[in-house]
Amino acid sequence: MSDRMTSVNEYPTTIGQDALFKGELKFDQSVRLLGRFEGAIETKGNLLVAEGASLEGEVKAGDITVDGNIKGNLNATGKVRLSASANLEGDLNVARLEVADGAVFIGRCVVGTSAGKTGGIMMGPPGAKIAMTADPSKGAPQPAMAIKK
Repeated sequence: MSDRMTSVNEYPTTIGQDALFKGELKFDQSVRLLGRFEGAIETKGNLLVAEGASLEGEVKAGDITVDGNIKGNLNATGKVRLSASANLEGDLNVARLEVADGAVFIGRCVVGTSAGKTGGIMMGPPGAKIAMTADPSKGAPQPAMAIKK
């Protein structure tokens, strides 16, 4: 789990370790995923994907903390935090990105207040390989990043 303690008030909704949900979930407040989910999650609050949890699908949230496994695209109005135990395969469109040493991230990434437009910055641990790919339809180079242990 995340290196910081999470309270019931911080994440009022919890999807338990023994749960498997498929479909679309929408929340007004923050959500903690301990089990498995396949589909789309949208929350006005934050999302925590705990160590051992897995999510396959699209996510829209405020802040997203990944301690587990995600296969899908993430859109965050705040920060995405990939901990050392995180495994993410998908594209990121985020305002801020924090990547811990040991995190695995395979995908394209746009970071910054103008994420999804042009510009943005990339962040990662020392030695991370970061590549820029040109996509003429987007009008500007788009960052692509793969970080592996």
